[in-house]
Amino acid sequence: MTIVPKKIYLRVWIALLALLALTWGLAEVNLGPFNNVAALGIAITKMLLVVLFFMHGRWEKPLTWIFIVAGLIWFLIMVDLTLSDYLTR
Repeated sequence: MTIVPKKIYLRVWIALLALLALTWGLAEVNLGPFNNVAALGIAITKMLLVVLFFMHGRWEKPLTWIFIVAGLIWFLIMVDLTLSDYLTR
């Protein structure tokens, strides 16, 4: 197990707080159809920070990465099914 310095955790936490503020600021601005794209981009960035650092994904074995990618693929399947239902109405 890799020992991660507290400084990295602090930086990631500050980055997550900054992204939270950016998400809130984005909700106050009307970008039209790009609001969802920008919000999803910020959410994906926050997800990557959490998976890589707080869940120690960055230092895990390849088998763990298979499960991380499987979770991402499952999420994309759920988004695809939701959008296919929504867009056909």
